[in-house]
Amino acid sequence: MPTYAVRYTYDERTEVRDRVRPEHRAYLAGLADAGALRGSGPFPDGPPGALLVFEVADESALRRLLDDDPFARAGLVAATEIRRWDVVIGPWSV
Repeated sequence: MPTYAVRYTYDERTEVRDRVRPEHRAYLAGLADAGALRGSGPFPDGPPGALLVFEVADESALRRLLDDDPFARAGLVAATEIRRWDVVIGPWSV
C-alpha cells in the first residue's frame, strides 16, 4: 500500500484545539491500531501544525480518514498538504 505524508496547518484557535485534542488523539490512536496511521505528532515550533504518516489504499481513502478527524470536523485544520511518499530506507520502507 502507498504511504502518504500529510501536513496539517492549524488555525489560531488554541483554546478550541485544546478542548478537541483528546478526541483527536483517540481517533488517531484508533487509526494507528488499525494499521493505517504509521506516526503523527505536532510541530513544536513555528506555525501550529502537525505531520501525519499514513499507509492506505489510495488518496481517496486517506481523504475520508482526514475528513473524519475531530480536528477537521471542528474546522481547526486551516490547510492540509498531502504528498505520496516513497519510503526507501528505515523501518517503514517496503
